Amino acid sequence: MTFAYENTEHPAVLNLSFVAKSGTTTALVGHSGSGKSTTASLIPRFYDVQSGRIKIGNVDIREIAHADLMKKVAFVFQNPQLFKDSLLENIRAGRPSASREEVLKAAHLAQCDDIIAKFPSGIDTVVGSKGVYLSGGETQRIAIARAILKDAPIIVLDEATAFADPENEQQIQKAFEGLLSGKTVIMIAHRLSAVQDADQILVMKQGEIVEKGTHKELVQLNKEYARMWDNYMKTTNWHIGNEVEVC
Repeated sequence: MTFAYENTEHPAVLNLSFVAKSGTTTALVGHSGSGKSTTASLIPRFYDVQSGRIKIGNVDIREIAHADLMKKVAFVFQNPQLFKDSLLENIRAGRPSASREEVLKAAHLAQCDDIIAKFPSGIDTVVGSKGVYLSGGETQRIAIARAILKDAPIIVLDEATAFADPENEQQIQKAFEGLLSGKTVIMIAHRLSAVQDADQILVMKQGEIVEKGTHKELVQLNKEYARMWDNYMKTTNWHIGNEVEVC
């Protein structure tokens, strides 16, 4: 498939082709501007491709009614928005017919118990405009609870831990266990440690896939991904020495 935004000279994705098998995790990695988020946005039809097609099963998604497509795909992006309503209704947006007990179960699986417990009104606490404040990581966990409740077979994650502090990131990773089990997952992550266990990793550059394989295969290939991994490991292992003097 190929897609270009309006008034741009070059396609955001160019001749992109891959298969995400049912029940597997596909990770998209690459530097900023490589086309990862665009690819994620094309799956739920936030945009339509100019050429080629995206299929679920053997059906072009453009032939699937929008309401039916939304039942098949859940997405958690890096900056999810909550609307002015209770935590209960924000989570229930994933499946409006869900009971209170089902919402509470989804919240528990998404590691939201501590969020609910800190407010006198619990899950009935109003958030959003003039409501209580939630941190980015807490908001992300509420969004994950919404996706768990929706129980769609396809999950799209776009930098879902990007703005989380270390404590929230650990809880978000636990929340993923409740969300991703048995699902077909398309994952974008800037922390390469999050994609090591993916069934396939697609390395994108300027809108194209330049490498494809597992973490082990791509490290052994010793090309683009291996360079990214090496730089990532250097960054995570960097620390200020004890004898550094600051003047």
